[in-house]
Amino acid sequence: MSDPTGGTGRRSYEGRTITVTFEAGRCRHATECVRGLPEVFDTARRPWIRPDAADAARVAEVVRRCPSGALRYERADGEEEPGRLSS
Repeated sequence: MSDPTGGTGRRSYEGRTITVTFEAGRCRHATECVRGLPEVFDTARRPWIRPDAADAARVAEVVRRCPSGALRYERADGEEEPGRLSS
């Protein structure tokens, strides 16, 4: 069976205005994302990240709160915070 993450453990969840990436191996389960935007980050759903469920600015704000850096984002409009985009 092939690894859909390309061996990195990183998955991308693409929305219309923002793409959120999640790297499972870095996650420390602080639940900042789930508490911050439960309509976007819901571990009981598949996919568990739905970037279009909130405004891109709000999604980016919550992603920046991720203490481990497991969550990152890239906005379609090019707005970014230095050091938070996945490379």
